[in-house]
Amino acid sequence: MIESTALTEYVTGVWRDDIVPALIDYIAIPCVSVAFDPEWKAHGHIDDAVAMIARWCRTRRIAGLNVEVIEQPDRTPVVLMEIPAFGGADPEAPAVLLYGHLDKQPEMTGWGHGRGPWTPVIEGDRLYGRGGADDGYSAFASLTAIEALQATGGSHRRCVVLIEASEESGSPDLAMHVEALATRIGDVELVVCLDSGCLDYERLWVTTSLRGLVAGTLTVRVLEEGVHSGTASGIVPSSFRIARELLDRVEDSTTGNVLVPEMHVDIPSHRIDEARATANELPEKRSAQFKWAGGTQPMTDVAAEQLLAHTWRPTLSVIGADGFPPFDRSGNVLRPFTSLKLSFRLPPTVDASAAVAAVAALLIEHPPSGADVTFDSIEGADGWDAPPFAEWLRGALDDASTATFGAAARTFGEGGSIPFMGMLGDRFPSAQFIVTGVLGPESNAHGPNEFLHLPTARRVTTTIAILLGAHADT
Repeated sequence: MIESTALTEYVTGVWRDDIVPALIDYIAIPCVSVAFDPEWKAHGHIDDAVAMIARWCRTRRIAGLNVEVIEQPDRTPVVLMEIPAFGGADPEAPAVLLYGHLDKQPEMTGWGHGRGPWTPVIEGDRLYGRGGADDGYSAFASLTAIEALQATGGSHRRCVVLIEASEESGSPDLAMHVEALATRIGDVELVVCLDSGCLDYERLWVTTSLRGLVAGTLTVRVLEEGVHSGTASGIVPSSFRIARELLDRVEDSTTGNVLVPEMHVDIPSHRIDEARATANELPEKRSAQFKWAGGTQPMTDVAAEQLLAHTWRPTLSVIGADGFPPFDRSGNVLRPFTSLKLSFRLPPTVDASAAVAAVAALLIEHPPSGADVTFDSIEGADGWDAPPFAEWLRGALDDASTATFGAAARTFGEGGSIPFMGMLGDRFPSAQFIVTGVLGPESNAHGPNEFLHLPTARRVTTTIAILLGAHADT
């Protein structure tokens, strides 16, 4: 195990002097992902973020570093960085692939006083602003881990860093890039992803599973135009009521249980054991991290069940609506249509294609009152369940976390989705995975007041450097 003090000092200096100023510039760029900004090319924000990150990366003192922006027509670009093996590591051995993304979720309302999605603000240990923690820090942290390792006399295998620009849209452009770059990426033995979270800021948390996703827009249309409600109600069925009835086909509105059999799996016993062990390790339940309104209670109060519910059981969230005028413009009109944007989270091993087909059939077939019902703009992405840790990695994770955080590493299942992990799992079935990140309690990715916890980001960077060195010795 590499001596961690020198690594810590080096990483701390780079974060203080180089990364934080760069992240402040990055947060100010409204590089919203393609799904939320179809005119992204014309607006230029993603290209600005790509250029800014590539420019920073080219300044790093890393032996043999090559930084290239890869562009394809009508596709978001990727930043590809290649670093040859260093310090006596085998140059012919399979590579390490480090992954992150630079596109962002949209603004969201509710930011605190003086904060904003494109207004970087440091308050204590927190850097507020959209995208710093999800996942703008990843390019800077990945290269700094490699640079620190080289500067302090360590070694590492050949490294490939891939930073994409469409992850928040489900990575629609990534598969094409990975296929085109397959020869340059080569064989991969270890994957490091910095786009996940942590259950506290006291240790390294490693994600062992990610949920899949089915999303689409349910539209119920009953009229060609709106009609005075006094004239039409009682004769014309309400599009909102029909939408409610259709939702009852796929979700129990009393319990929140999803009623689509294709979205359920038997939870592996070792994942149940993992959830129980993680729950026992945490000082408080996952539900404690949320800012509850009034007397709202969690759907389950059992700590381990909360972890399983947000990882291995399907859920439905209605994340958008159309066809509703704002209050100050809402006359007494029976609206002609209701559109709801649905987002299902799937257990890691569910077949997303089968889930899409099943939910579409349930929503569309035999519409109530013969209404015009569509379910479109559909997307599906499989989840991911990590392979077992190799013995060297299991020990290295604990050693590295203890050296950096002062506590052994722990594992958990993440409720979000990273489509790239499933893709890589299929492409490199024998690879080991370190999926981690800095999105901890209250960090609120995708929502208002998203922040990067700076001490954790520094420690994660140092931990990755230690793990790269441990891998070189295997």
